[in-house]
Amino acid sequence: MPKFKKVVIISDGIRGHFHQSLGIARWLERLDNTEIQGPVEVPKLSGLKKFFKLKLPSRKIPSSNKNYSEKFLSSFGIDYKNFFSPETLFISAGSSAAPFCLALAKATENKSAVIMTPSVLGTKPFDFAIIPEHDKKSSEKNLITTLGAANHIFIPELKDEAASFFAGKNFSGKVLTILVGGSDANYKPDAEWVRKALGPLKDFEGVKILITTSRRSGQAVENEIEKIFKDSPALGYMLLLSREPEVKALPAMLGAATHVLVTEDSVSMVSEAATAGFKVGLLRVPKTSQSIKKILGYGTQRFDEMFLRMEQENLIEDLGMIPDLKKFLAPPEQKHNKNFNEARRVAEWIIKS
Repeated sequence: MPKFKKVVIISDGIRGHFHQSLGIARWLERLDNTEIQGPVEVPKLSGLKKFFKLKLPSRKIPSSNKNYSEKFLSSFGIDYKNFFSPETLFISAGSSAAPFCLALAKATENKSAVIMTPSVLGTKPFDFAIIPEHDKKSSEKNLITTLGAANHIFIPELKDEAASFFAGKNFSGKVLTILVGGSDANYKPDAEWVRKALGPLKDFEGVKILITTSRRSGQAVENEIEKIFKDSPALGYMLLLSREPEVKALPAMLGAATHVLVTEDSVSMVSEAATAGFKVGLLRVPKTSQSIKKILGYGTQRFDEMFLRMEQENLIEDLGMIPDLKKFLAPPEQKHNKNFNEARRVAEWIIKS
């Protein structure tokens, strides 16, 4: 008998968060025949409204009875009865979705799973907590840590994704997929970095380049990428995500690749490429001021520790700020020989728990 008959994904609308939940849910489906429902989108709040309507009330959910959870959900127009079925697991990623995930589990007397540590609730109120090891190390019985981020990449599907997405295109020989992130509180890749790090690729022979940006990349970075590769004979495909936000090309780009480069600002994309079987070329990018964050143990220090662990496991190769791309591209392909899939490992843990 399956551990859970149904897994319901609660989503805050952030694609990376959804893909983490989806990855685990799909492995529950594959391993234990669990039905997937959702995503159920939660309300988007900001400012004082978010503080008073979401954060403050959500603090009472762990210690209150199911009636409080019902009222909490009702205040957002969510009828818990729509989700009432036994042996259901509610799963979410990120702080905004976590209160709804926990409230639905309590209101329906089911189980909850949270990915990453919610800022208000923490991990203890949940039945299952999935935390990247660079964020938290703990011996709590309800917690498992992952190397990088669990994700939805599934190797047996990648070649078919590539064949369908790139139908009519013939990518023979070496294919380099480049995944470019963007600015956040810790990193600030800019046009100058793009020019120095990626500019030499426009004249490479014998390599087809597939390149995509993220929603954080910014206009200056995307403009420089377009300037470099638009007329390059090496270009096989370019996706500037700010202009085509609904295009979902990543699985196809990984399925077509022999080599993959990823900027260090995106743990999700590094994890996805490693899950696809690649020894990922890690591209270092300019950083924001780190002095106070470093003293407190936050900022890029914790990510650097994760990248060191991944390098020790042969999952990545740290190429630095200005990479030696000819050396990285010299082998016919850059793959690792590890059975690396954190979403599957988490699903197996949930089933056995």
